Amino acid sequence: MTGADTYKKIQDDDFAERYAPLVKRIAHHLMARLPSSVQLEDMLQAGMLGLLEARSNFDATKGASFETFAGIRIRGSMIDEIRRGDWVPRSVHKNARSIASVIKEIEQTTGRDARDSEVAEKLGVEVAEYRQMLMDVSNGHMMDFEAMGVTEDYFSQGLSDSSQTPLERIQKEDFRNSLAGAISSLPEREKLVLALYYDEELNLKEIGEVMGVSESRISQINSQAMLRLQSRLKDWKK
Repeated sequence: MTGADTYKKIQDDDFAERYAPLVKRIAHHLMARLPSSVQLEDMLQAGMLGLLEARSNFDATKGASFETFAGIRIRGSMIDEIRRGDWVPRSVHKNARSIASVIKEIEQTTGRDARDSEVAEKLGVEVAEYRQMLMDVSNGHMMDFEAMGVTEDYFSQGLSDSSQTPLERIQKEDFRNSLAGAISSLPEREKLVLALYYDEELNLKEIGEVMGVSESRISQINSQAMLRLQSRLKDWKK
């Protein structure tokens, strides 16, 4: 090994050691709501690949810090690994689409938030079965903004990004405003769950402890919040 190779390896080792806690934190945050069939080691390996990709592609002139940029790439790499596993039954995807559609129908008709009992009735199931469907969606689907076709780097890229046309920049800003409005209009309990999960980065168990309910109930509320957002933003083409 030449002196240059040795120096590069030291740099690589220092880099990996410095950002390993970030990879682990993101992995554990995702693992808290994934089935036991998903292995932590797989998430960590995918996260390290995302970290290396971030180092290669980071552009300090875009305004974001490396930690922010790396976190997005690490999480995206982990989600890609999960999706490659293809362990989500078709019925789960079908139920997610049905629930979002029914919520949209009820809210357009009533002009208010759809209640669990109303959604269950429209679906032809009992409330307990509806909540189990929400659990299945949460356990078998990445129930977050990626499920809506919105990646985190969608928001990290500035509106001044020269790669975007003026129309694309206007559309992005309009969508951001619509998403913010849709989130602010959610029922208070659903807004709180999203805030604790995305802003405070608590896992579902920790959120349950804060709100005094079970982890499974928080999982249901999270799924319902995301499906409600999907229904309210269904007309957006991204």
